[in-house]
Amino acid sequence: MTTEELLHWADDIVFTKTGKHLDSVEMAILEGTWQGLKYEEIGKSCYRSKSHVKNIASELWKTLSDLLGEDINKMNVRSILERKAVSNIYNYGESLEIVSSYINSPINIYGEKMRYSEDTRQRSQSPSETSPTQNQSTIINLIDAPELTTFYDRTSELTTLKQWILEDHTRLITIYGLSGIGKSAIALKLIQEIHSEFDYIIWKSLNNLPTLSRLQTELKEFFSQSQLQPLSTVIDYFRNSRCLVILDDMQDIFKTGELAGQYLAEYKDYGTFFKQTVRTPHHSCIILISWEKPREIATLEAENRPIKTLHLKGLGEEATEILREKGLTDEQQWLDLITRYQGHPVWLNLIASTILEVFNGRVSEFLEDKNDIFIGELSPSLEVKLERLSQLEKQVISSLADQQQPLNISQQLTDGKLSKTDLLQAIQSLVRRGLVEKISEGERSLFILNSIFQQYIKSLSNPRHDKT
Repeated sequence: MTTEELLHWADDIVFTKTGKHLDSVEMAILEGTWQGLKYEEIGKSCYRSKSHVKNIASELWKTLSDLLGEDINKMNVRSILERKAVSNIYNYGESLEIVSSYINSPINIYGEKMRYSEDTRQRSQSPSETSPTQNQSTIINLIDAPELTTFYDRTSELTTLKQWILEDHTRLITIYGLSGIGKSAIALKLIQEIHSEFDYIIWKSLNNLPTLSRLQTELKEFFSQSQLQPLSTVIDYFRNSRCLVILDDMQDIFKTGELAGQYLAEYKDYGTFFKQTVRTPHHSCIILISWEKPREIATLEAENRPIKTLHLKGLGEEATEILREKGLTDEQQWLDLITRYQGHPVWLNLIASTILEVFNGRVSEFLEDKNDIFIGELSPSLEVKLERLSQLEKQVISSLADQQQPLNISQQLTDGKLSKTDLLQAIQSLVRRGLVEKISEGERSLFILNSIFQQYIKSLSNPRHDKT
């Protein structure tokens, strides 16, 4: 991106979050910093003293650090902003061109300087009459989106998501699965492929625990950019335009130490909002990304509402690309390694690093002991999962860890210490976390603990059980 484009981009970032544009001195500081000028030289260009420029710059770095979630200073500001602009804001691959909000193009980031015509005004009043790209840019805000460094083939899952959104007009989609499995990556890839179908696309992370009121205010401010008259509610905007909202890190507003998908006390109104979103007619869509499936989703699914859930699991043969990039040998053994670690991209990357360090990249040597699963550096992420469980779930997990075969729910796992109701609730919650898998066998449903998590639980009770 050019310096001019980065300046406009930075100005839009600040305006979107604070409602204020960068002033002339702040713009001069950014431009001068990117040119390698000292504060004294920048001061001369805008007729300010060195101390004044230095003070303004200090406040500017603090503001940008707060907005972008990284420690920004004079030395790294350009590299961070370029990375954020290219990767976080518009990381869509070769099929789309990187643009900034003032460029007259089919895509419009933030949209504060978007094209606005009589045709646009008419379409805002009647969104179903024309397609989003005929008269108005798609306004996109992906500031909160993670950086998409690599995407592995998920053709089947992408096809399913596109059908749910574009053909079935699903209003609420939950993508849940283990951390690092690729939930955010597939959502970003989905945006790349369907962005032209929407008027507005915004990605919001819940890891900073915004109240529903705050989230709705931010959504309304974003949607109102092209409206002649602001609308009262988010649902009104959903009716008036076609909006795609991605809410990432849903698990952060759930309780820990309780059954899966239960909201923290001050965030229960999120569940009410999602129910309203599903039960009210409109042509917009919310995508929830979470480690756990929210509890109210099952209720809405039972009502036969336009709601879908995707449990994202590991990669198949596509994961060989990870091992190839790592430079592992014994390619004939790669599928065995992928199966053992369930095609989980992060797990495979960590294990591949271990194989390189200890076995010089030889997969066959690492897999010699077929009855043991090495956990190693997977432990920290598994520990986080364990800490989120309720005592009821931990009791069931402990029993399941000793089982080698899938079990029927009627089998007593806990020596009669739990009622069947408690056992059912625990199993259901563990399924919603992706830690227990349901297997259909004829007319029966069997359940089995995730093998990696099983090995981790065993290693806690017998530290020597995990090979090092």
